Amino acid sequence: MTITGKIYGINGPVIYVKGDPGFKMSEMVYVGKDRLVGEVIALSRSQTIIQVYEETTGLKPGEEVIGSGDAISVTLAPGIIGNIFDGVQRPLSEIARHSGAFIDRGISVESLDSEKKWPTHMTVKDGDAVTGGTVIATVPETHALEHRIMIPPNLSGTIKNVVPDGDYTIHQVIATLTDYSGHEIPLTMVQHWPIRVPRPTRQRFPSDRPLITGQRILDTLFPIAKGGTAAVPGGFGTGKTMTQHQIAKWCDADLIIYIGCGERGNEMTQVLEDFSKLKDPRTGNSLMERTTLIANTSNMPVAAREASIYTGLTLAEYYRDMGYHVAIMADSTSRWAEALRELSGRLEEMPAEEGFPAYLASRLSAFYERAGFMETLNGMEGSVTIIGAVSPQGGDFSEPVTQNTKRFVRCFWGLDKSLAYARHFPAIHWLTSYSEYVRDLTPWYETHVGRDFIPCRTRILALLTKESELNEIVKLIGSDVLPDDQKLVLEIARVIRLGFLQQNAYHPSDTYVPLAKQLKMMETILYLYDKCEALIGLNMPMSLLREDRIFEEIISIKYNVGNDELDKFNEYHDNIDAFYQRLMDENA
Repeated sequence: MTITGKIYGINGPVIYVKGDPGFKMSEMVYVGKDRLVGEVIALSRSQTIIQVYEETTGLKPGEEVIGSGDAISVTLAPGIIGNIFDGVQRPLSEIARHSGAFIDRGISVESLDSEKKWPTHMTVKDGDAVTGGTVIATVPETHALEHRIMIPPNLSGTIKNVVPDGDYTIHQVIATLTDYSGHEIPLTMVQHWPIRVPRPTRQRFPSDRPLITGQRILDTLFPIAKGGTAAVPGGFGTGKTMTQHQIAKWCDADLIIYIGCGERGNEMTQVLEDFSKLKDPRTGNSLMERTTLIANTSNMPVAAREASIYTGLTLAEYYRDMGYHVAIMADSTSRWAEALRELSGRLEEMPAEEGFPAYLASRLSAFYERAGFMETLNGMEGSVTIIGAVSPQGGDFSEPVTQNTKRFVRCFWGLDKSLAYARHFPAIHWLTSYSEYVRDLTPWYETHVGRDFIPCRTRILALLTKESELNEIVKLIGSDVLPDDQKLVLEIARVIRLGFLQQNAYHPSDTYVPLAKQLKMMETILYLYDKCEALIGLNMPMSLLREDRIFEEIISIKYNVGNDELDKFNEYHDNIDAFYQRLMDENA
């Protein structure tokens, strides 16, 4: 029986229905004659409150609200990768075909192509016992990723009527499941899953291996683990989106889900165009072959912005359950928090700090807690890593969204306006950023990169911290009065900043740097420091050391040594030895 109610009040995207028609909490409903998509967000005997994911202009009291009987869900099947969806998983390409450049209100299109036939290889046979998560078939979704058709998490039983290998649509029955109570359930490639409910797993693993990004400041100084969480806060123009683009292109995740949440429409258009042109460095094909984009721009309805985050998360968890490592780029969680604030205001809830709702912290924690490195129901390993951009107004990191985000993430990459304006990319400041994963990842670095990696990192950070302390003195009394050993610290810190931390996204050798080269670069810089320190200890003035080109030579390593030319580092060590010996001979 279809449950219906009548609208008696409208406040922007918030609709009020008189009494209790019998809707369930979080149920998806269709509002008005245009059948606008909405969700039940509050229930009482006197009224039902619904948030509508589309523009409510033209709605009037008395129009009908029809319940669907199900929660807001996403459709999970082959065809997700390479697609571009809005906040409630409607494909923008299909919408454009039906209604042009703008999304018509109440437009109803299927989330995935139901007519396309996929080459399907069955991995089970009649009589096999299966449980939730068991892979029953595989489909080559793209050149980069194989889609694994799984039993829904809440089902188990015995398989029969398995179809032969061949081409099938996502809605064709490929097997029948007889559950333990004797019911027969037809199985297709499609699953539906409510976006606000985390998908189940068997167990959570500790964060013991890094997500390698090829960005030196991230991999070396502030690493993130697979299944970890990171925040990228920064004011306007500091490079949040650019940083996420670089990570999306180069990180060693199997799949990227990019959620454009409340960003400017023209910026999102640029993201969509850029991603479609980018080449995947792993396969040489388009990066879209392992990317899904969810676009919900600032001019789209505010309620759908709030849902888009959960839509992206659920898609990520689905691919994690297949045994893949998924990285989510959420750009930006501040716009999502602003959507919460607007809806909270419409509902006349008591505001907390800066007008945000009192439940802001719990919503942020629930979002980031869905990250993790898991053992899936089918015994495979998969992870969801969440990297959320934060856009504090005026670059003020003390505002509520940034402060609450810091409570729930273990990696904080603080973008600095002065670095960005000085064209220092990535503009991540080494003094305001931190990573709590370093201790967990140390055994991995020692095993896979070298035992010197973490000690070198520690020394590099110590030199940068010392430089900051010395700069405070320099501001007061100038650099001339510093002793030579402190002048050397300033010079080596300059080499670290320009030669190691600063990275050129457009240079073939510098846009991505493997960990082995990162270690060699650190060792070379510290070897130069040790030799110079020995010379200073012999009372040689810093001005004499600066006359040599050796410091500029070491800065240029990032361009002059290719990622597969690590033997060249021996030449730089020889050059440093020659520089040391030359000065020793001249001043003997």
